[in-house]
Amino acid sequence: MLFVTLFEIVGYLISIVVTLVIVQFVLSLLISFNVVNTHNAVVAALWQAVNSLLDPVLRPIRRLMPHTGALDLSPMVLIIGLTVIQIILKNLAVASAM
Repeated sequence: MLFVTLFEIVGYLISIVVTLVIVQFVLSLLISFNVVNTHNAVVAALWQAVNSLLDPVLRPIRRLMPHTGALDLSPMVLIIGLTVIQIILKNLAVASAM
C-alpha cells in the first residue's frame, strides 16, 4: 500500500515537471520566433519562473551530456528519466499489492 501511495504522489509530481518542460519549450519557440517578447512583463515573469524551476534539475543533465550546439537535449533526457522512474515505481506498487 505504501508503494501505491508513493507511486501516485511521484506520478503527480512527474506530470507537473513534464508540463513545465513543455511550457518552457513552447515559450522558448515563441520567444525565438518573435511571437512574444520578453520586454512584456508577463512573458518575462513566466520565462524567469519556468527557468528558475527547471534549471536546478536540467543543469546536472547538461553537464553530463556532450555539447550538441544549439540543440539542447537535456529536457528530453529529463522526461525519459522521469518516465523510467515512474515505470519502476509502478512495478514496485503492483508487486507490493500482490
